[in-house]
Amino acid sequence: MTVLVAIHQPNFFPWLGYFDKIRRADTFIFLDAVDYPRSGSGGMGSWTNRVRLNIQGQARWITCPLKRVDLGTPIGKVLIDDGQPWRPKLLRTLEANYRKAPRYAAAMALIEPLLGTPENNLAAFNISAIETIAVALKLKTRFVLQSSLESAGKATELLASLVNAAGGDAYLAGGGASGYQEDEVFSAHGLELVYQGFVPRPYGDADRFIPGLSVIDYLMFDGRPL
Repeated sequence: MTVLVAIHQPNFFPWLGYFDKIRRADTFIFLDAVDYPRSGSGGMGSWTNRVRLNIQGQARWITCPLKRVDLGTPIGKVLIDDGQPWRPKLLRTLEANYRKAPRYAAAMALIEPLLGTPENNLAAFNISAIETIAVALKLKTRFVLQSSLESAGKATELLASLVNAAGGDAYLAGGGASGYQEDEVFSAHGLELVYQGFVPRPYGDADRFIPGLSVIDYLMFDGRPL
């Protein structure tokens, strides 16, 4: 039987396509030892510390503030800046914009303890949130840290090496991988390449649906197992 492996940075309350990738994979590897990704402006903003929510009918960023680190710092070494009151601010934002959602109480029962954790390591915070939400969505994927595996190379070579190290036979690539990924590297490592092909489908009230929002939005309006 083919063992399908997906690999991704531990993102901040990521979108539904991220959890679809978890659903499809037998093993999901969190990239916690690669360099922290930088935005084009050179700031600390990336999908690992921010995501969009439906705020007053528009997709707007919510951000987990970080302590600034040098270029080349691994994701696993980045710390949350809890000198800023972002946790209670996010709870207020959720209440103001989602309190009328049909599953608000159930979603907040899941999200509020995650925001209340004293964890200030960004990767550990995100991984805990992702794994907890994955359980709520009835996903049974095996989670593994990159830092726990022996691997080599960079870019596509690193991905193929990690799939081999995790005992996989195939790699599950996301929809945006075709622009930079060297597909031939996987076959050179004896691996099959599978593309995810996720297409967002409306949930909840079609008039308010915005694709690409945080899984928090899905939990507020639907929340059924994937």
